[in-house]
Amino acid sequence: MAPQTDIVRKAFEAGLTVPAFNVPYLPMIEPVIRAVADADAFAFVATARLEWFKFEAKGLEAVRDEFLKWRRPECVRLHLDHVPVIDEDGEHVDYAAVLDQAVALGYDSLMIDGSRLALDDNIAATREGVERAHAAHLPCEAELGAVLGHEAGPLPPYEELFESGKGFTDVNEAARFVAQTGCDWLSVAVGNVHGAVSGALRDQKKVEARLNLDHLARLREATGVPLVLHGGSGVKRDYVLAGIQAGIAKINIGTEIRQAYENALRESGQVQAAQQAVYERTRWLLTDYFELAGTRGRVAP
Repeated sequence: MAPQTDIVRKAFEAGLTVPAFNVPYLPMIEPVIRAVADADAFAFVATARLEWFKFEAKGLEAVRDEFLKWRRPECVRLHLDHVPVIDEDGEHVDYAAVLDQAVALGYDSLMIDGSRLALDDNIAATREGVERAHAAHLPCEAELGAVLGHEAGPLPPYEELFESGKGFTDVNEAARFVAQTGCDWLSVAVGNVHGAVSGALRDQKKVEARLNLDHLARLREATGVPLVLHGGSGVKRDYVLAGIQAGIAKINIGTEIRQAYENALRESGQVQAAQQAVYERTRWLLTDYFELAGTRGRVAP
């Protein structure tokens, strides 16, 4: 069974991407796995710390247990998404304990997020996270730059953010960051934004984002590692496909399938109907949006 590091590297070199589907509700796991298998694609099921507190994913162990009921390791693996050093509410997190727990539970890859720290502090925390992951023979993702959206309150006007480059990952800092941390994959900010997770904002349609492809190309050249796009839902499709060719080897998808689940559950009152909505949306994303149906053998032989 090919390790995660090799799979994402193969996607990077082949101009493909590995979607990571975030599951803030445990019943979403089964339809996501089924959709990936039916599309003959490869993907991650991902869980982030905020989904255990702001939604109903319940925690690392609950997600792992549900995942194991439906696991298909030939096409789907389990990824620990954002473990922040400082979270979206400004609170310090015992990130080392979370990473260690994920290793003990059998997660296949990890992420540490020190992006709210100053550069030197982010490097130090990320290096610690990478060392913990590598000691367990797991790849570790990190983040540099400000992918906005998880904080409380509305975003500033999107066009203002994009044109100013506010929060974009700095190319020179990225080269230093990768060299000094040893991270395997780097989450970057190039115009992408997270879906809102606070209050009524989380039900709103995401802003239609785009990507600064020239900036992305410079980041690829400077770092040499597979790049990750967080906030993949809602990005204009032409930019997504061009971004994959420019080095985005992993894309996080949350809002697209979360809102499909929530809307169907609200309308029908039936978990099964909500699961079917997740299946259909995931299958559409894999087949029509990302054009990844039938590509599993190219990244995970």
